Amino acid sequence: MRVLIADKFEKIGIDGLKELGCEIESQPDLGADTLPGALERVDPQVLIVRGTRVSAAALKSGASLSLVIRAGAGIDTIDVSAASSLGVFVANCPGKNSIAVAELVMGLLLSCDRRIPDQVMDLRAGKWNKGEYSKARGLHGRTLGIVGLGQIGREIMARAQAFGMSVVAWSRNLTLAEATRLGIAYAETPIEVARRSDAVTINVAATSETKQLVSAEFLGAMKPGAYLINTSRGSVVDEAALADAVKTRGIRAGLDVYEGEPGGSKAQFAPAVVQLPGVYGTHHVGASTDQAQVAIAHEVINIVQQFLHSGIVPNCVNRLARSSATHVLTVRHQNRPGVLAHVFKVLAEGAINVEEVENIIYHGATATLARIHLDGRPAPEQLQAIRSGNSHIISLDLTEIEK
Repeated sequence: MRVLIADKFEKIGIDGLKELGCEIESQPDLGADTLPGALERVDPQVLIVRGTRVSAAALKSGASLSLVIRAGAGIDTIDVSAASSLGVFVANCPGKNSIAVAELVMGLLLSCDRRIPDQVMDLRAGKWNKGEYSKARGLHGRTLGIVGLGQIGREIMARAQAFGMSVVAWSRNLTLAEATRLGIAYAETPIEVARRSDAVTINVAATSETKQLVSAEFLGAMKPGAYLINTSRGSVVDEAALADAVKTRGIRAGLDVYEGEPGGSKAQFAPAVVQLPGVYGTHHVGASTDQAQVAIAHEVINIVQQFLHSGIVPNCVNRLARSSATHVLTVRHQNRPGVLAHVFKVLAEGAINVEEVENIIYHGATATLARIHLDGRPAPEQLQAIRSGNSHIISLDLTEIEK
């Protein structure tokens, strides 16, 4: 199996893939513009990326491409819709970088409170300004709001509690009972989190629902002088509204991600919001610790191994949760060639599409049970044609799927 690695990737991951028998082509300097050509030349079955954007054009360039693995959690740099239309699996490595991101969140939070980067710059410029930098609020006893209490959010929660902070959280699936069990306060909306917190950290996926979640309204609900930390995705924050809040309400911000940030590892990039005093920016490095990258490399190996040996794709993000099937045709038959071909031929002649198939072989391999999910109800004459058209069919049963 040929694998193209289009980003920097841990040596332990490359070695592990080679041990699986994969033919590895590593081109860590590929970008969005050069990826299509590389896919056409290498023609891999598997593509591994970190930050490199995978466009529809790139996906179409790989004739043999069957699986794209994001060596990380977020998949917004991959055209998942195009991959789905081309029959290409997309998988990610969720949860493997949670600790790394949580550590950066705490670093950005401390930077906002103690203005550590400003102090470093002044000292490097030969300036001693202890009087100014002695003015800090401190984090102990403050309230940290967490918007998005997934694996990363929970790692942040634990660290905030260790700092002596109270936590209030909102998450799409968070309940009052679960919040109580975790020893945190429950908020019904993200706006409520903003209103109740001294600092807010954003930890949600980039979706149409979360686009500019941190809006002018959200920022207006925050306390004057509060801190905002965003390590999720740049699209989640309205940067123009944030800049205004920094200037007019004294909001401080720690940002690891930005709108329109470069896809590669090096580029000229100067987001206006980061030029403002009280805004501390890093280079989208939340997951970039040795520990996190090794964990991700092991998960990539696991995904490729299962795909190679069984066709199963762990962490697949574009498999339909529920098909459009309306009926299940159960065919019990002798384990002989041509039985399912006969069944499918009759269904095709009736313009009925097969959505999913499960074939269970009984002990001894002489009999088989096929469950065939269909997008419509076969007519009685079609069922009769299936029954009578092949002598190896034992029984036939049709059931309607409850919606």
